[in-house]
Amino acid sequence: MSRRTTLLSAWLPIDPYVLLLLGTVGVAALLPTSGVAADMVGSASTGAIALLFFLYGARLSTRDALDGLTHWRLHLTVLACTFVVFPLLGLAAGGLVPAILTPALYGGLLFLCLVPSTIQSSIAFTSLARGNVAAAICAGSFSSLAGIVLTPLLAALLIGGSAGGFSADSLLKIVLQLLVPFLAGQLLRRWVSGFLLRHKKVLGYVDRGSILLVVYTAFSQGMVAGIWQQVTPGRLAALLGVEAVLLAVMLSLSWYGAGRLGFGREDRIAIQFAGSKKSLAAGLPMASVLFGSQAALAVLPLMLFHQMQLMVCAVIATRRSRDADATAQAGNRDAIPAGG
Repeated sequence: MSRRTTLLSAWLPIDPYVLLLLGTVGVAALLPTSGVAADMVGSASTGAIALLFFLYGARLSTRDALDGLTHWRLHLTVLACTFVVFPLLGLAAGGLVPAILTPALYGGLLFLCLVPSTIQSSIAFTSLARGNVAAAICAGSFSSLAGIVLTPLLAALLIGGSAGGFSADSLLKIVLQLLVPFLAGQLLRRWVSGFLLRHKKVLGYVDRGSILLVVYTAFSQGMVAGIWQQVTPGRLAALLGVEAVLLAVMLSLSWYGAGRLGFGREDRIAIQFAGSKKSLAAGLPMASVLFGSQAALAVLPLMLFHQMQLMVCAVIATRRSRDADATAQAGNRDAIPAGG
């Protein structure tokens, strides 16, 4: 029975953190805040976002990023997938409004297409599939760094008024809550990196707890504003279908496109996993800043896509690992002299 469970979890990895996020949504639905309590929670959420981006900046090794510049073609390919191809597909999905997606859900889907790539899961799946892990590390780091600037700018350009109006005040808020803490983390990294390494486990809980607070604040505001009346089970099912197609298209384009560009197998694996995924950790705080009271519907597509990409990429990585083992075994057989 335990072996069956292990096999099932390998094929269908349900991220426990996603369950915590869903639980937080449930708490916000049952116990939303309003009035003074909402103001206090909102202030705490603002501080949590600033802390998150300070930690992102403090953890990102500038030296590692610069060392990875030697593989610039691979990194440009990943950035193109993340910030060019994904947004174009998101814009194309606008034709599904209002027949399949509501304008609010489409806004969240388009925001999903603007979020930077992941780092940890890209590395994990690239390693499992026997790909270029060093390239995955650098590609994920570059994408996260570029996303600090590109995601808000692309949101202002492509989503516009539905993302909170993007006045000068909105842009100032983005700079103060996202960019300034990130730059402060980079500047102070040489002094705080030792502390971060010694308390890595505790700070991991701080990261995740901060994101849970951001999610609670967003969905609590959504409950008070009554936005959930806009979402029906049928619309959610349609959203899942659209996201499944989006993920399939990006997985195919990143794999076969990288092949046409002349990349080898290990580089193609890194490009596929780094270029087809989106970061929940970076996207949730950004959505809270960009969408304000409409953040609940904006982050829903990202939360669903996050779990979907983990499940699908786990299957692909497992198969690529088996292919690598089979190739290695065939090579070993060919290397054995006849009669030896």
